[in-house]
Amino acid sequence: HLAPSNNTVMSAQTVMSYDGPKIKVAVLGCTGSVGQRFIELLGGHPWFEIAALGASQRSAGKTYVEAANWKQAVPIPTYVKKIMVSDCDASLPAYKDVKIVFSGLDNEVAGDIEESFAKTGKAVFSNAKNHRMDPDVPILIPPVNAAHMDIIPSQQKHRNWNGGFIVTNANCSTTVMTIALKPIFDAFGIERVHVNTMQAISGAGYPGLPSMDILDNVVPYIGQEEEKMESESKKIFGTIAGDKFADASFLVSAMCNRVHVLDGHMEAMSLKLKKPATPQQVIDAIKNYPSVTKKLGLPSAPEHDIVYHDEPNRPQTRLDRMLGNGFTVSVGRVRADTINDIRLVALGHNTIVGAAGGSIINAELCVVKKLIK
Repeated sequence: HLAPSNNTVMSAQTVMSYDGPKIKVAVLGCTGSVGQRFIELLGGHPWFEIAALGASQRSAGKTYVEAANWKQAVPIPTYVKKIMVSDCDASLPAYKDVKIVFSGLDNEVAGDIEESFAKTGKAVFSNAKNHRMDPDVPILIPPVNAAHMDIIPSQQKHRNWNGGFIVTNANCSTTVMTIALKPIFDAFGIERVHVNTMQAISGAGYPGLPSMDILDNVVPYIGQEEEKMESESKKIFGTIAGDKFADASFLVSAMCNRVHVLDGHMEAMSLKLKKPATPQQVIDAIKNYPSVTKKLGLPSAPEHDIVYHDEPNRPQTRLDRMLGNGFTVSVGRVRADTINDIRLVALGHNTIVGAAGGSIINAELCVVKKLIK
């Protein structure tokens, strides 16, 4: 059974913040889709300043404006345009003063590169899958399991890293699901989840799927997506047991589909609860769930980490994906289920809360908890 835990206990404590000088950060995989979203979101950040950019040898040695095929809806931040792109080599002078590394690297290369930066004392916040299931690396989602960051000192000791560490965020679809489920999990516990996703094409990166494959079409397969949702969620809802994580004991069955929307993952779920609950009790639990990231004083925090829509036809992708500047997960259509107990629909922005934005929130949390000095 998935029983309530104290993963977000710290969120009830006093608001924390940071008032020191701007912290120098680097973005690896800076020319890709996630890297570009990092740069967009960091452009006016009150705590962080981009000091270095890393990419493949094809882009190294060019200014960012020369190297990037910019695909975001806002201009490249002015001060970033002339930063020289470097190789993803932690020993290079470009990274000397960097304290935080945001990784948008492809899974094929991310693992070793991220470790090399952590070994040099950098705090690495990764979007890649490579280290998510490492026993001493947290899959951190502050509205869900902020207390999981407490394993970082053990990770540093175990790996003999002086100041450096790795934190991952979840797969984008897993992030939306776990934030949506957290209030229900805390109030009633969960035995099993059936989830059917409708995932945006931006989740495939750029250039992504050919237009002939996705226009007027739904693709009922996304490589390894179902397996990620089923395994990552157990770790996210699990607990720290000594120097590693112990998975929560519950079942997840995921069916993942690519649909022809640009941004925003929608997920239809059916839940078997541990404790009986009416639809109204579930709705009340969602509406009463605290704004964890706001209470922690994180600058990217939305007013609400999760919102409930009373309208019978919401959430909708185009209308609701940018709630909270893309950091809020929307839930709606809570009702009784004829096979399990409760069914609902959830929606979140896959490249903001589900990717780059999630990593930035994670870094902000580590700053206020004084893990980055």
